[in-house]
Amino acid sequence: MFDSISDKFSGIMRSLAGKSKITEKNIQDAVEEIKVALLDADVNLRVVRRFINGTMEEAMGEKVLKAVDPGQQFVKIVYDRMVTLLGDEENQQLQLKGPDTTSVILMMGLQGSGKTTTSAKLAARLKKEGRRVMLVAADLVRPAAILQLKVLGEAVGVPVFSVEGEKNPAKVAALALSHAKKEQRDVLIVDTSGRMHLDEILMGEIQKVRDAIKPDETLFVADAMTGQNAVTIAQEFEQKVGITGVVLSKFDSDTRGGAALSLRSVVGKPIKFIGVGEKMNDLDPFYPDRIASRILGMGDIVSLVEKAQSVVDEEQAIKMQQKMAKNTFDLQDYLDQLNSMDKMGSMEQILEMLPGAKGQISEDDIDKEEIRREKAIILSMTYAERANYHIMGPTRRKRVARGSGTTVSDVNRLLKKFEKMRLTMKKLAKNKKYQAAMLKQMGM
Repeated sequence: MFDSISDKFSGIMRSLAGKSKITEKNIQDAVEEIKVALLDADVNLRVVRRFINGTMEEAMGEKVLKAVDPGQQFVKIVYDRMVTLLGDEENQQLQLKGPDTTSVILMMGLQGSGKTTTSAKLAARLKKEGRRVMLVAADLVRPAAILQLKVLGEAVGVPVFSVEGEKNPAKVAALALSHAKKEQRDVLIVDTSGRMHLDEILMGEIQKVRDAIKPDETLFVADAMTGQNAVTIAQEFEQKVGITGVVLSKFDSDTRGGAALSLRSVVGKPIKFIGVGEKMNDLDPFYPDRIASRILGMGDIVSLVEKAQSVVDEEQAIKMQQKMAKNTFDLQDYLDQLNSMDKMGSMEQILEMLPGAKGQISEDDIDKEEIRREKAIILSMTYAERANYHIMGPTRRKRVARGSGTTVSDVNRLLKKFEKMRLTMKKLAKNKKYQAAMLKQMGM
């Protein structure tokens, strides 16, 4: 995500960050590059002007030009303005009532925006947080929309309310709310119908649904890849229906970022969630400060740690650390780590979060085929061989190569790599100075 603008901003920030002295000319040149980068990213023109004028005004002061580290000071100004542009965290959270009553979330958007899938993802997220969620199939226009929601609901373990043969979505939503209260469901997510374009019939229908259920949240789902078109449509929904927040779907495929960088300023409503993949758990809260860090090439180590914590529990992490320190980390542990990496998302997403990795390491640098081979080799070993790779003699290596569809040289390469890895892990687990040096290299 944000590949184009992030590459440009990373270069601009690097060129100034290390300077012990900068001039007005340096700042003007940098601000002009920032302006071009924002316009190339399809950011709203008025938003670009405000961003550039504010940055220039603040950067030209003595605070920067006469600072001890003016380059870093300028980077801080750009970062702060980027965070402000993307929103403030106070309004990012869903405004839901307590668990003793039913909170209602109305989902809106055009056809093809990913609204139904996003509804199921949000249901899965809230269920994980301990909420008793119910989905409502109020999209009575699109063929198979009800069936799609039922399939997704079953996948995430959330019931779906629907009324067979009913043509009035407002009535379906009202009946669902009454049913949810009886069932003591504390969150009701209503999936409404979309259209290929904005029209009065669509707006009138959603207004009736809104009036029937009086939602606590009205979330507009927009396809991040549509850029400024998403901002224009969001404005229309805000004026006609009223929205409390935005969910940007297909955010992981958005290479420019125009919608994300314009929405908050133009529509005046926060982006609350972003869709970062096709899996049901690929819906993340939108944190302006973390996204700003990624855009400027600073990484997002907090999100990376949170993703790691979501797939590896604390007890498992402690055991792994002890194994590393005692040099008992084995091939089964290595396989478990590879599988955990898969659960954390694509390699591209992980690299985006690593400080200093942007522009230095790309997904192309990661040999996915090599990782696939390594998994196949380990899975072809017995548990005894995974626990003690030292017993892997020539005969065993040939057998494993045949079983994994690889060569003996592939098996040899994995075992050598693993031996080096164990030594590095042992140093890292025991040597505090070594840990500090590693963290410094990561920019932390």
